Parts: sequence; structure tokens; C-alpha cells
Amino acid sequence: MKVYLKTYGCQMNERDSEQVARDLLGRGYELTGNAELADVVLLNTCSVRDQAEQKALGKMGTVGAKNRRRPEVVYGFLGCMAQARGESLLREVPHLDLVVGTQKFHRVADHVDAAVAAKRSRLLEPARVDDLRFSVVDVGEEEGSQNTIREHTLKAGQATAFVSIMQGCNMHCTYCIVPRTRGEERGRPIAEIVAEVRSLVERGVKEVTLLGQIVNLYGRHEFPKDAAGKSPFVQLLEAVAAVDGLERLRFTSPHPIGFRADLIDAFARIPELCEHVHFPMQSGSDRILKAMHRGYTIEKYLDLLARLRAARPGIAFTTDVIVGFPGETEEDFAATLAAVRAADFHNAFVFRYSPRAETPAAELADQHSDETKEARNQALLDVVNELARRHNAALVGQRVQILCEGPSKTNPNRLSGRTRTNKIVVFEGRDRHIGRLFDVAIDHSSGFTLYGRADVAEA
Repeated sequence: MKVYLKTYGCQMNERDSEQVARDLLGRGYELTGNAELADVVLLNTCSVRDQAEQKALGKMGTVGAKNRRRPEVVYGFLGCMAQARGESLLREVPHLDLVVGTQKFHRVADHVDAAVAAKRSRLLEPARVDDLRFSVVDVGEEEGSQNTIREHTLKAGQATAFVSIMQGCNMHCTYCIVPRTRGEERGRPIAEIVAEVRSLVERGVKEVTLLGQIVNLYGRHEFPKDAAGKSPFVQLLEAVAAVDGLERLRFTSPHPIGFRADLIDAFARIPELCEHVHFPMQSGSDRILKAMHRGYTIEKYLDLLARLRAARPGIAFTTDVIVGFPGETEEDFAATLAAVRAADFHNAFVFRYSPRAETPAAELADQHSDETKEARNQALLDVVNELARRHNAALVGQRVQILCEGPSKTNPNRLSGRTRTNKIVVFEGRDRHIGRLFDVAIDHSSGFTLYGRADVAEA
């Protein structure tokens, strides 16, 4: 039987979907990229912004309408929206069968098996052909669920992998629904994570990215500091970096309050740590940061960047910024523009504030119009794009190391790889380049993508 599995949202959702796919393949299911040919349609959802939820709802509605003559198809929502909305989704989507939350990804294959079997049996009863819905809502908490996302299905030549090290978040930023959809912080034991990384490296992986909602706060409530006072996260970085054969190590997404002296020092000491940090800022206004409950000032944030740059010269920073937060004035927004320039980011994800149900910010006065949000979004993007073009232009004429990940997403006739600073380089290459580390000479930049050529020895 064929399964269509689509993922919305962050890298953690991608990793969760990978586990679901692995479990389904182990049961004999086949994955397909065509929802209209699928016997099972699963959408792993995101709730961070309303747009992501609407996309998932729209996709499920469209697929259901096209498959209306195939009542045996099983439909399911997984992940954050499923967790947040629960049983109400069954009322919103008449053909929906499964609603499986963020702590139950390891149960998806069981639920799919049950739904497929139930619908098959009911098809044998003519009186029930019009009543084939199979309703399961599984959104409860489950102890130890953070340890269930651990299996990988690697493609030929795959050299990078995500490794989930924790679930949940205790920060409760006023705009964010994640603590409600993912629960409280829960970390996996270091030994289990290291074993997973070692297994990946033995199968050809050269770079891993450690994943967590607030990844650098890993283990703070479960595991002790070591004798030198190093946090559990730094202990984890050291242990993973020591895996023989691992070339590169990344993590995402951190929080500024988790960048203490031991983590900054780790960038000076651990060569496997790549020279790139995705470092969410959210706003450049202290007043808005306080309203967001972020726990730092912009002065503190910029000081952390300076300390990291001193520890690892050449490090690149990217960030997340929200515009149009309730009560954000023109002065607040001007402070954000100034902070982005001062931080000298290499790139940024800019988001228009989106009210989320049952979050404090949704109840604040002075909610902005869509027009104001869009204007500020575009103004900030202009600054971000200017910085990105300048940083990329500075690399033209230089040689940089890349890890080739496979065909370019924009031109499948070329290959692409990433630098240690997380910049994409497109180049002419052959299949034997995939999964390898080597230098390329940067010939030119389109502004956002670098183009290069492999050294003669690699051509």
C-alpha cells in the first residue's frame, strides 16, 4: 500500500516524519509523492503560524475532494496542529480518520494499520460503504516519548542527518504555541544520542545537526553539570564531536539565555562545530523583547554575538525576527532594523506576527493590520537581502570547503553543497561527488546562491 507523507514546518517536524516513514516502510508500506495515488495520506503539521495550519487544512481538503470516489483511503493529521486542535479537527474535516499528536509519532504505524484494516472490512459490508470513517484521536502525553525518534532511513550518498536530542519547551514566549503542542522539556541520555550518531557515521554520514526546541538548554533539569562546571549540552557536544569519522557538527535552534561561557568556549575548542549559529533575535527593541518574554536585552544579545565572533573568527549568524508584534511602534521597528544591521547577519527568516490561540500575545491590545505587518516585513527583508548579498559577494574568488549533498533543488543538472558557514554552493559535478567533502572555487554569486567549480583533482 502507498503512503503520501507531507511535512510542514521546522527541522524537528522533518525528523519526526522521517521516523514515521521508517516505521511504515518497516511494515511493508511504500512511500509516494503523489497524494492521488496514495492509499494513506498523512500530513505532519505546524502550528507556529496560522498560514502553516491553513496550508495543511487546504491540502487535506483538496486531496479528499479529488479522492471522493475512493472511500477506502485513510487520512491523518500528525504533529503540532493535531496536538493543539485534537478532536475538533474531526469536525472540521469530514473525511479525516486519524489525529496523532507530537508525543505519539511512534504510534502512527499502529493507527494506520488499524484504520486500513477497518476500512477494508467495512468495504465488504455494502450497507457501510458510505460510513467508512475511522476516527482515532491520540494526543495524550507519553512518558519517554523523547526517546522514540531515533531511527533513520538513509538515501544513497546521504552525508547529513538530523538527530533529535530532546522534546518540549519551558520558555513560554508570549507569542508561541510550542509549549502547548510539544510539552515540557525532556532530554534523551547522552549515551543514546552518541550511539545514534555513531551508527549514522558508520553508514556514511559526515555531518549531524542536533535538534531541540531550545536545543542549548538540553538536559538542564535532568542531567548534572560535570566537575568542570560544563552544562549537559556542552558535555553532549564534546561526546558527539568525539565520534570517530564525524566531520561536522551543528545544532538548532538555540536561545540566547543558553549561551553561557562554557558554550562560547566550546566554539573555540571543538573543531567539528561548524562556524554557523542560527541565533533567534525576534526583535531589536528591548520593550518588545520584554513583552515577548524573551529574557534578554538587545545589548546582551549583541554582546553574545561579539563573544562568539572572538571565540571563532569567521563565524556566520542567521536569525529569526518577528515584525508587527502587538504594540510594536515605529520606534520599536526602527530599533529592529538597526539591530539587524549591527548584528551583521548573513541571512534571516522574517515572520509577520501571527496570533496563536491561548497565547498571551493574542490577547494584547494594539494588534497590527496585515498592511502594517506586510510593510514592515518588506522593509526588513530589504535590509536582510542587502546583508546577504554583501556576505556572499565577499566569497567570490575564494576557495571554500563544501559537503556535497546531491542535486541542486533549483537545477537538478547541477550539484550543490554547503560551506561550514551554511552557505549553498551550486557547481558542475558528478555522482561520485555526492556525500564527499572537498574544496570549490567560488566564481560568482547571484546574491543569494554561490556558484563554484571543483578543484581539478575533484572534477
